[in-house]
Amino acid sequence: MSYQIVEAGQSRSFPDGHPFLDAASPAGDGIVYLGEGAGQAFAGAPANPSARFIAVELDSECLGAHTGEQAGKEGSNVVGFARFRLGNAAPSNLVELVKQPGTACEAVEAAREAFQAVGLVVAVCNDFPGRIVDRLVRPYYNAALRRLDERLATAEDMDQTLRLGLGYPEGPISLLERTGLAHHYTVTASLYEALGQEAYAPARRARVAAQRAERSSS
Repeated sequence: MSYQIVEAGQSRSFPDGHPFLDAASPAGDGIVYLGEGAGQAFAGAPANPSARFIAVELDSECLGAHTGEQAGKEGSNVVGFARFRLGNAAPSNLVELVKQPGTACEAVEAAREAFQAVGLVVAVCNDFPGRIVDRLVRPYYNAALRRLDERLATAEDMDQTLRLGLGYPEGPISLLERTGLAHHYTVTASLYEALGQEAYAPARRARVAAQRAERSSS
């Protein structure tokens, strides 16, 4: 599956060199918009219904924010995607591929093929803010941070209990501190605004970390 890449700022999915970038071709019959400005670049480009697929890199927003929505019939040859990455850790091999109700199956499969051809693992989901992983793990991280505030146990004992009891390779407190509490705040604040569910309301420690990061950068 051939594809061309349109760069629109720094990409969280592919911040450094990767075989997916190396495999791109200027004459590819798919188009991948990469970077923090991917949605804006896509919206400013002419429609291209002949492309096998058009993939737009997402943050936590819905694909519909860039394509528009039409009473539940939205969809074309455009998909959204994000390679899961926790804070400032290296991106994982998981690509969450986003489709809308009327997205062409051929476009989804063509995009899937392009990512899988370079060893990435693809999970397909419908168009919801946060997609799969963030929707599932952010309430868990928030709960761990709140229990730490309540002094249920020390951070070390909580992490050890979850590692040994559930087989996790790293406890939630250690993981968030290593990858960035401020980023956790950014993601949960976005999901809380979009969904209005208390489980996504940023935990106090994440909010404090974000405030400190903001002050240090100003």
